[in-house]
Amino acid sequence: MALVTVRYVTLVHRIEARTLAAALALPERVQARIAGRPLVLDGQTLAPETQLMLRLQRVSRMPGAESLAFPAARDLIDRQAAMTGGRQPIGAVRDLEAAGLPARLYTPSSLRGRDDETAPLLVFFHGGGFMYGGLDSHDAPCRVLAERGQVRVMAIDYRLAPEHPFPAAHDDVVAAYEWAVENAAALGADRFAVGGDSAGGNLAAHVAIHAARAGLPLDFQLLVYPITDVGGGTRSRELFGEGLYLTTGFIGLADASYRAPAEDPRISVLVADLPEGLAPAYVATAGFDPLRDEGEAYARRLSEAGVTVELRRYSDQIHGFFNIVGVGRRSPAAVGEIADALRTGLRKHGG
Repeated sequence: MALVTVRYVTLVHRIEARTLAAALALPERVQARIAGRPLVLDGQTLAPETQLMLRLQRVSRMPGAESLAFPAARDLIDRQAAMTGGRQPIGAVRDLEAAGLPARLYTPSSLRGRDDETAPLLVFFHGGGFMYGGLDSHDAPCRVLAERGQVRVMAIDYRLAPEHPFPAAHDDVVAAYEWAVENAAALGADRFAVGGDSAGGNLAAHVAIHAARAGLPLDFQLLVYPITDVGGGTRSRELFGEGLYLTTGFIGLADASYRAPAEDPRISVLVADLPEGLAPAYVATAGFDPLRDEGEAYARRLSEAGVTVELRRYSDQIHGFFNIVGVGRRSPAAVGEIADALRTGLRKHGG
């Protein structure tokens, strides 16, 4: 009976994935007709393909991760990532350990077979509210960053809450970045960037602050819809907290699981003291994202502190679009722009 159940679930997942891919490959005018009345909020219009995807999730009664027990929720996050990530090309991938943490190194096709050639290295931290995600959930976007950004990418699998509450994730990523710098030669790194999405963007921002304080080399930071103000009461949290993937309930569960004091600068980077020498930053936000306003507030704060910052709002996107690189058109195009910004930023600001 168990084997039959597993086969049935696998078949259902395949049907879901094929249905989503087919729907998001339709002409945009057809997608808009199926998705329903355009969603317009705060002067922005949600991308028709995204609205259609959300509608398909509701029709299929796909639960929110926050409504499930942690093992099932983590499986769901990985399954959703596989459905939207597709099969992205890459020159080479190998697993390794960084400061005792599982890690995965992506080498773009342009550097395949040229291990003795140095290149920039992006140390990447995945999102997931500090409680979900890992190397598999962000495998596809890491491949895109490596291939299109023409950099090596090392993704870090830090410890997750609630098993490992604050400051476990923060301490892990700091240790991983220090390890990367110490092992630059073995990693073929001649310049460094740090990046991440959502909770990973938060962690990347803190690593950038740590690098500046400790005098560690860092040439660029890539922050994709980062958490910057835990407990913040922004307008975007009020406007977009329901029905747009990242919900108020998800955020509340993340806060309760990670158990970080809202006023601690190691979690609320918006209140951190910004040292001199912070690396230039590219901050990407999504128009229909509860975290939009705090991400943009942090970009402004960086700029006010004298940091070179490029802020880009993808106004028709939702939180989570960074993982949508294998289906649809608009979300993959947005992630492609982010990868281009990484490549350009390293060339412009790298040593």
